[in-house]
Amino acid sequence: MIIEFEGDVFQWAARTDSSWYFTALPLELAEMVREIPRPYRGFGSVRVRARVGKSEWVTSIFPDSDTGSYVLPLKKAVRDAESLVDGGPVSVRLEVLDG
Repeated sequence: MIIEFEGDVFQWAARTDSSWYFTALPLELAEMVREIPRPYRGFGSVRVRARVGKSEWVTSIFPDSDTGSYVLPLKKAVRDAESLVDGGPVSVRLEVLDG
């Protein structure tokens, strides 16, 4: 399954000194991911191949209990390479590897 969406970059709100940044899948896409039959993985994560701009990496998306969506971690190397900033826009392509 391939998913493409536009989102906003946000810092993990649980800790203001955190260097963890994410973007969230739109709820309708999160529902599609949730319905994919797959074995359970830690924290309910789903393995994906992510692409932002020219950066591509394998990671996992994680369920966000506050919103009911999934969040994609955006590592520093990707944020730097793609000039992503907190609160700024991001275009994402995900290939779901689980399922």
